[in-house]
Amino acid sequence: MLRSMGQRRVADSGEDPRVTELSAAVARLRRQLACYPADFADRGIAEDELAALAAMILTGVPEVRRLRRSLLLVAGATGSVSALRAALADVRAAVELFGEQPR
Repeated sequence: MLRSMGQRRVADSGEDPRVTELSAAVARLRRQLACYPADFADRGIAEDELAALAAMILTGVPEVRRLRRSLLLVAGATGSVSALRAALADVRAAVELFGEQPR
């Protein structure tokens, strides 16, 4: 379903909308990384961690601590690539939808 002015995407399948948002953001960053023509030192780390994120998403609602760790690894690996900045920001925003880890 399409989003209007600040509304979150609603999953038609009954899936948690946070998971749907995270899945879309991870898929977008994976596509953009795959199309990025230049090689950089930590590209493999970013690709591996994005694949791990995609696998976590398939299991349902992922563990918040693991999501944040993955985000840090991906951000560290791709942070200097300005062409990926917007897609990385989308992943970060999607991870933040899961809120704080209970203590």
